Amino acid sequence: MTPSIANEAGSIGKADGLEQAGAIEQPGWTLPDRGRVGVLCLFATEFALFSIFVVAYVFYIGKSLSGPTPSQVLELPIWATICLLSSSVTVAIAERALKGNRIQQFKVWTAVTILLGLEFLRNTAVEWRHLIQDFHLTITTNLFGSTFYSLVGLHATHVAIGLTLLLLALVLGLRGSMQGQARRFELLSWYWHFVDAVWVAVFTVVYVIGR
Repeated sequence: MTPSIANEAGSIGKADGLEQAGAIEQPGWTLPDRGRVGVLCLFATEFALFSIFVVAYVFYIGKSLSGPTPSQVLELPIWATICLLSSSVTVAIAERALKGNRIQQFKVWTAVTILLGLEFLRNTAVEWRHLIQDFHLTITTNLFGSTFYSLVGLHATHVAIGLTLLLLALVLGLRGSMQGQARRFELLSWYWHFVDAVWVAVFTVVYVIGR
């Protein structure tokens, strides 16, 4: 083998070695977490759905041909709002406790979150009973009744779904089956935060702007 060929072969060998070393040193690209991607896609879908109901409510404000009107029957649900927004804090504490493997604290704060959510639904039920019995406002009374019960009822349904999942997590925690499930509970807490954020929009549109 001539010296030039030997030098060329050596250069190629060094280049291959450098490429292999570079390939080893370069960090590999990993797929995003499927659970997080799935939840974000769910949020996008739910956002579009709620947007349709909110736009419909705003569009039909003041267009009912008969009473009652929002200003005549609606009161600000201050206590219910405090309960629901506070539940975002408690579920975050429960999530942090589970990540730190503090199971007892996780169970306590998850239970508190459930109680706050139940109180919110109780206040919604009381409000609806008041509107139906005292003002005879149903979903078929007028445009206000149709859009009000549709929008607020849609949100209440999502709260009920979140409470069902939180109750399941609490039961699993009481059985000692929530260790190592911090990631899944994190996704559930995301959903709960989303429901709370939607309520801020619903509260603003229905009870502030709509009145």
